[in-house]
Amino acid sequence: MTESFLHWLQSEHIDHLIKASVLLLAGFICASMASRAVSRFFSKNFSQHHIVLFKRLLYWLIVALFVASALKQLGFSLSVLLGAAGVLSVALGFASQTSASNLISGLFLIGEQPFKLGDTIKVGNTTGEVLSIDLLSVKLRTFDNLFVRIPNETLIKSEVTNLTRFPIRRFDLLLGVAYKEQIAVVRQVLMDVADKNPLCLDEPNPMFLFLGFGDSALNIQFSVWSKRENFRDLRNSLQEEVKLAFDKAGIEIPFPQRVVYLNHATDDKTQPQENDKAADKT
Repeated sequence: MTESFLHWLQSEHIDHLIKASVLLLAGFICASMASRAVSRFFSKNFSQHHIVLFKRLLYWLIVALFVASALKQLGFSLSVLLGAAGVLSVALGFASQTSASNLISGLFLIGEQPFKLGDTIKVGNTTGEVLSIDLLSVKLRTFDNLFVRIPNETLIKSEVTNLTRFPIRRFDLLLGVAYKEQIAVVRQVLMDVADKNPLCLDEPNPMFLFLGFGDSALNIQFSVWSKRENFRDLRNSLQEEVKLAFDKAGIEIPFPQRVVYLNHATDDKTQPQENDKAADKT
């Protein structure tokens, strides 16, 4: 056994094994260097998620080429490997139709670019920050620090709202005032609140809309604009300031009321009939 091992060491197999190992090591080194070069040279012309995807594709493509070269050094026939890979890919395609659909949907997302890394999006009932955009899924971090994975096929079929795509956002405050209030006075009070709030933008101008007559109140929409990063603070502060301003101006915000009338006519009509039935029994 020792002689056989020494003979194997002296043969060409050890030379091929060393060459294959060197090729594998060189492949991983070249793949790492190429992926770093991608992020360095293409950072100005492409978005971050495009760079990440291209880095991964380039990395594994280079590794695959060096692995094929290493296998050839070890005596494997590449034609046989390619044939086996083709058969395996067809079998995997039938077995993983969902993954293929997610892969194709991921390519559409890359081309369409409805959002990018760092954006806040809303998909159905899920809202969160985009952590990564991969070929099969998109990873989100919700506001309560939960990790959510959404398949790309779901994103293609669903309505996706990008909350941070544009630099400014509009906040619509829906409220109602009592019928006794003057619309002009209410409008002036709301405009004064928006003018004093430092987070409210002067351009576009705040907008006052009288929506109509409700069951218990005059329905009003007051819309103001703010920078994207100040939207939450504006929403909280504006509502509190409107409530304080309405209290100071004596403007009433009514709550739904219902008036119930009790009709006793039915009881009065049934009472003589009951008395007649009692008389007949006697």
